[in-house]
Amino acid sequence: MGWARSGLKLAGLTCLFGLAACTDAPWNSDRPEARPAVETPDLPPVEPSQASKDLAAYYRRLQNDLLAQELLRGDGGGPDASFTNTILVRNFVRIALFDEYTTDGDFLRPQATLSRLRKWDQLIRMSVEFGPSISADQRQLDRTSVAAFADRLARITGLSIIQTKTQPNFHVIFASEDDRPGFETRIREIVPGISTSSLNAMMNLPREQLCIVVAFSEGGSASYSKAIALIRAEHPPLLRTSCIHEELAQGLGLANDSPQARPSIFNDDEEYGLLTTHDELLLQMLYDNRLKTGMTPAEAAPIARIIARELLPATSS
Repeated sequence: MGWARSGLKLAGLTCLFGLAACTDAPWNSDRPEARPAVETPDLPPVEPSQASKDLAAYYRRLQNDLLAQELLRGDGGGPDASFTNTILVRNFVRIALFDEYTTDGDFLRPQATLSRLRKWDQLIRMSVEFGPSISADQRQLDRTSVAAFADRLARITGLSIIQTKTQPNFHVIFASEDDRPGFETRIREIVPGISTSSLNAMMNLPREQLCIVVAFSEGGSASYSKAIALIRAEHPPLLRTSCIHEELAQGLGLANDSPQARPSIFNDDEEYGLLTTHDELLLQMLYDNRLKTGMTPAEAAPIARIIARELLPATSS
């Protein structure tokens, strides 16, 4: 459709985008740890720039257009979108074991490439940060939405996910077009030594890209140690929620998109706006203890088939 929410994966550094994408680049853990999240005070919001107003109007029209086409579904997938365990495994391999983007000099370009299995093997300490343009009421709504969805992800995966401002390692940033340039300093604090390509991916989002998540691993490890999700503040409510769902889920390791995945948010056709039953099963598979961080596709696929048959017997769909 020409829009994208995005998850980006980088080696040493893993990047995840989406109307959100994903790729690989090293992060040096010997560098100083990022400072704790520091929120801007809840000051009265200033008048947005014309550029920000134009974006907000564009995204309202986009949401309305998608809804008019009966897209951005939130029903989790119905009888019209049944799937088998064979389809589930195929989608798992394509989404969890491929990177969506690759580094090309100082930029990232779309190119699906085989990857290793990546996920979190530690407590996720999630913080929510805001640009100064965002009102106190909107901040409270966003905090509540992120916390509720993070709790859902924790239940699905078995991960420990807490909301904290102390030494966070998963940063969810809401920023308007007016705020975003000021976050370059913050991003460099969170990931000292971040590559130019990864920084460019976050700081130079085209209008068609609604949001982005970048997940980082240390050195040659496949285990995530940091993530940054950047969500545009100009989004109307449903697109905003859709970005929260896709970026937080992709930031756990489902980094790629697949046009064959249905019913799924990991598909750029935007049929589904919210996490589906299919996507919950993908997350359960990813965090099954039999699938080890760093496995190759050849190692992971046979185990994924066993898990999929257990989660979705042949008679179910």
